Amino acid sequence: MLKKSLVETVLARALENGGDFAEIFVEKSHSAGIFMSKRQVHSSQSALNYGAGIRVFNGSFYSYADTSDLSEEGLMRAAAQAAAATGLPKAAAVVKCFPQPVENRHQIAEFPFDGKNAEKIELLRQASELAYACSDKIIRTDAAVFDKVQDVLIANSDGLWAEDRRIRERFVLSPTAESGGETFQNSYLCGGLRGSELLRGLALEEIAGRTAAEAVEMLEAVNCPAGKMQVIMNSMAGGVFFHEAGGHALEATAAAKNASVFCGKKGERIASPLVTMIDDGTIPNAWGSSNIDDEGLPTRKNVLIEKGILKGFLADRFNARIMGVEPTGSSRRESYRYAPTSRMNNTLILNGNDKPEDIVKNTEYGVYAVQVRGGSVNPASGDFNFSVSRAYLVEKGKITKPVKGAKLIGNCVDILKKIDMVGNDMSVSGAGYCGSKSGRVPVCHGTPTLRVSSMTVGGQK
Repeated sequence: MLKKSLVETVLARALENGGDFAEIFVEKSHSAGIFMSKRQVHSSQSALNYGAGIRVFNGSFYSYADTSDLSEEGLMRAAAQAAAATGLPKAAAVVKCFPQPVENRHQIAEFPFDGKNAEKIELLRQASELAYACSDKIIRTDAAVFDKVQDVLIANSDGLWAEDRRIRERFVLSPTAESGGETFQNSYLCGGLRGSELLRGLALEEIAGRTAAEAVEMLEAVNCPAGKMQVIMNSMAGGVFFHEAGGHALEATAAAKNASVFCGKKGERIASPLVTMIDDGTIPNAWGSSNIDDEGLPTRKNVLIEKGILKGFLADRFNARIMGVEPTGSSRRESYRYAPTSRMNNTLILNGNDKPEDIVKNTEYGVYAVQVRGGSVNPASGDFNFSVSRAYLVEKGKITKPVKGAKLIGNCVDILKKIDMVGNDMSVSGAGYCGSKSGRVPVCHGTPTLRVSSMTVGGQK
């Protein structure tokens, strides 16, 4: 995207005020989306993003400048702005970069922008009609396809030069059911580091039928009871829950500031011995994967908790410097407009030995959470509060009726230790975005079916 000689000159300029490390992130991306509602295409979007971000370290301080002007003058101006923030006397610097090989673990079959809009519109129409056909209580469907091709170049004053291409595709279907003044909107989404082959592999009839049927079923939901009770979570609910309630406290973004409830506990037991949690950016074609992180380091599988013992944190280059650890290939950013920081990729709790049906059979009274939507968590204290959009009551070992208005309330330090059953059915799911200091990034998650022996459930009953 840029000549190596120019990049080296820009990095040298960024160091002229005495910084000890400089980095440039150059991005060229094309994103597009088609959105259908009530059987009509109501909007489409297409965007080009082209620019660079320059970062300079000086000990435990960093400065960042970004620009959409990739001329030599524009880049040198941004480098000077980043350098000026160090406020130190000028010093001569020479930078030489050496291209490193980047292994592509995420092969695609079909490039997403080769004149496929008509096919995508037809797929959205089919999905919508299949959802409507499920029940006359489906009053509306929304569906969308989103594509993005992102080319990045990352170089730094340590001599790194790395380039990568990320191609992502995402599909969303949201049917809304109504009866007697009650409405419920359900949703299905999938995505991956894939091209248009993702769409060709969708079992639309099964997806639309199931998602619509679940929306209709929730119209009959009763108010959720409140109190302390056993809580079962499936892969989708558990993945979102533990990404939020546990994962963020295991990012160096919080830990380097001593703002994580797990600070100082490496090597200690922080969870049930049944819990092994990893974050893996290498899973082939997963939504949250990439070949390299946004600092140019290869992504990898990081073990965060092993059989209940805290093994480490996700660390980007800057926060690793503060903490005195090695970076973990976990540095991410939404675009060149953001400085990177440590973020999750694909966060998983690994399989246990219990059968999912046995977890239900061994639950006397509790809630089975299927879909968690929204909430808040404080990484410093571990306190959380999450809304559950789809849940069911479990009574005497059987799933009995859908419930609404459920909230999960507690503290992640307490809840991780109360996981007393872990299923053998772990699956990688989700194609969402996580918002944090460095913007919105694609993330994936997954857990087996698991049970928390006691949790506070908020409800309207």
